[in-house]
Amino acid sequence: MIPPESIVVFFAASVALALAPGPDNIYVLTQSAIQGRAAGIYVTLGLCTGLLFHTAAVALGVAALFAASGVAFNALKFIGAGYLLYLAWQAIRAGTSDILEERSNAIPSHHLYARGVIMNVTNPKVAIFFLAFLPQFADPGRGHLTLQIVFFGAVFMVAALLVFCSIAWFAGFIGERLNRSPRAQIVLNRIAGTVFVALAIRLATAQR
Repeated sequence: MIPPESIVVFFAASVALALAPGPDNIYVLTQSAIQGRAAGIYVTLGLCTGLLFHTAAVALGVAALFAASGVAFNALKFIGAGYLLYLAWQAIRAGTSDILEERSNAIPSHHLYARGVIMNVTNPKVAIFFLAFLPQFADPGRGHLTLQIVFFGAVFMVAALLVFCSIAWFAGFIGERLNRSPRAQIVLNRIAGTVFVALAIRLATAQR
């Protein structure tokens, strides 16, 4: 049985890691500010679904492939970087009319959810992070290692869900102010696009 203190320590570490600036929480913040709280929550659900993939990868040993194979790692990271550049292009090219149209014709929830899944799954750094992070809290003496890793993966998802939903909720207040100023929304889109370009470069140049 996993000691309660180990679960508390893992949960606290997971919350801190979810709060650290990265493409996932930044995307939740920008989408919540531009599209509204609901958009941020749908993206969050997609991101957390992506964590299921990484948890399963660690539990089944697939993540070790990305740690050991340069080809697999580079292929996945370039796909992820390309997707971030696509999101950056969409944000940067948005004009006033585009923003006003977005507010009246919101992106379908299933599209937002899919974006979250794609962003998370195509980031090999998450897979390698899970490979390094989750096993630290697993102990063969406490039972089946695979089940322990699945458990800690679920705890991490709960922490990420709480943190990202909180970001979405508070960013929604920013969006309510920006809704009154199309120019401010354009500035936010430009900032978001620039950030995504920087994150894409960071991901594309990442090393194992």
